[in-house]
Amino acid sequence: MTEQSRRTTGPSADREEPVGEPVVRADPAVTGERAREAVGFDPDDPESVSLAAETVRAFAENTVGSEDNVYMLRGAAACAALVRGVGSYKAAAERAGGDASISFIRKWARVHDLPQSIRRHVARGHIAPTAAKHIARVSGDARFYLAWATLDSGLTVREVRTLASEINNGASAPEALRAHGVPLGRLELTLPPELYLELRRWASLENREPGDVVADALANYFDGGD
Repeated sequence: MTEQSRRTTGPSADREEPVGEPVVRADPAVTGERAREAVGFDPDDPESVSLAAETVRAFAENTVGSEDNVYMLRGAAACAALVRGVGSYKAAAERAGGDASISFIRKWARVHDLPQSIRRHVARGHIAPTAAKHIARVSGDARFYLAWATLDSGLTVREVRTLASEINNGASAPEALRAHGVPLGRLELTLPPELYLELRRWASLENREPGDVVADALANYFDGGD
């Protein structure tokens, strides 16, 4: 991890890679052998836009891969690239045809717009694509709050949908999560035994909780160290 990637100015809650590029789907560390099957979509290439339109139509009609997270991300990429390539959601729906509605394309294009750190968990199957659709409805840090709460507290798709609606109605993400009894900042860690012993020892000597010691160490790490 580079110093730049550890900066504390705050992570972007939006996609930073080119639209349609299979950054996550083409990573063997995430999708294994299927990485070689990753298809990219270039919104500036007419042939690629045509492929995106075909993919969106098949995706909307649910002809294959309905339970396949990687396939769903591919469909989301096609939706986003098609919109970018033709200029609007309406034009994208007309170009794709079939069951591809404006609403369908908008929802999945927003999933493609999620930051890579969240999309990787979708590809791994840790976050359901249907939950990702609701995470993508909110903006800013709320996306991360909902995604990490889904991982750490096992939120259901229905719960994510409800929380996203409350956030969009004006509640802050922390407020909405607390109101539903979802703990913030709670994460179970497994440490090497020697580090576990040292953490416990230092926390005891300094009359602090282990979590506070870890928080200080992580703050220093993400700030780039001394």
